Amino acid sequence: MKAKRGDWVNIYNMVLTPEERAPQVPEDTKKVPLETWVKGFIKQDAEIGDEVAIETITGREVRGKLVEVNPSYSHSFGNTVPEVFKIGLQLREILFGGEDHE
Repeated sequence: MKAKRGDWVNIYNMVLTPEERAPQVPEDTKKVPLETWVKGFIKQDAEIGDEVAIETITGREVRGKLVEVNPSYSHSFGNTVPEVFKIGLQLREILFGGEDHE
């Protein structure tokens, strides 16, 4: 996929390899690289995988490998947990004494 100058994109950087990690970090953390993904407006036309420069919303210039054009947010708070609703109802009963206090 191509990105044109000014497109909203996501770039990737490996900040530290596992060998470069600080000695005081936890063992499981030491085994993986420190990575960043940064979103911003691309400063030149490019293809996925190209090394590019972007300007972030805050005006910083960051360089990295182009990984996505027009990225969207895909996070969530997970699946619904019915037990949490029951906890909320029980808590309301305990704190406010039910319908008389609503």
